[in-house]
Amino acid sequence: MEQIIKELKEELIEALNLEDMSPDDLDENEALFGEGLGLDSIDALEIILIIERLYGIRMENKDKEIFYSIKTLAEYVVANKK
Repeated sequence: MEQIIKELKEELIEALNLEDMSPDDLDENEALFGEGLGLDSIDALEIILIIERLYGIRMENKDKEIFYSIKTLAEYVVANKK
């Protein structure tokens, strides 16, 4: 799971143009949306594309809880990875 968290942090920084941040700057437990990192719905679509591309997981069940933090995304990947 730690490897998936690391990969997700790196991919989020690149895909969401967070150039001023490093993976160490991202807390895997911090909220991605709202008061946390402050991402928006366009960023959520980018996250879906990242997970589908990296892990081959079709995100048909897009419950909000999955997108709460990097850790919840990683847990989703672990539970659904083939």
